Amino acid sequence: MGELSFEKLLIIAIVIMVLFGAKKIPELMRGLGKGVREFNDGKNGILKDIEGKVNTTAPDATAATKQTSTITDVEHEPVK
Repeated sequence: MGELSFEKLLIIAIVIMVLFGAKKIPELMRGLGKGVREFNDGKNGILKDIEGKVNTTAPDATAATKQTSTITDVEHEPVK
């Protein structure tokens, strides 16, 4: 297949113009732009949610283990 050279891109552009017409192309590009923008907004929202969950659960989990657990040996006596 190879790379997309200038000639290949020009042929693709001409085929798109023939298929859709010059008036329809701006509408298609607007729709494509909106779709990409919505995808990126959703992706960024999910990343923020994940980062928020990691940031809120990590300190609580370590604090809970520090407060409630003590190290014991096999005979269940506290180890110093």
